[in-house]
Amino acid sequence: MGRMNTSRGNDRDRDRESFSGGDRFMSGPTKATKESGKGIEYCDYKDHESLRRMMTPNGKIYGRKRLGTNARQQRMVAQAIKRARFMGLLPFTSATL
Repeated sequence: MGRMNTSRGNDRDRDRESFSGGDRFMSGPTKATKESGKGIEYCDYKDHESLRRMMTPNGKIYGRKRLGTNARQQRMVAQAIKRARFMGLLPFTSATL
């Protein structure tokens, strides 16, 4: 019957916590959606400056983890970016960013 080394497991947990990086994907308090006067959540395609912050320099839409949105909000953001691209407010590629 040998003694169990419990410190080894604690070291693993500590290493895992430090490796996770915490909130490294949370870039700031950028809100993806707005709320109307009636309490309805929406994402405005005409606000191209805030939509541009939700895209990479190459023109790709950032993922949910990076934006901090839920699935419903991410769909609204994607739809708003696509509408803004179609209207000419946002570029499709990085050639014009």
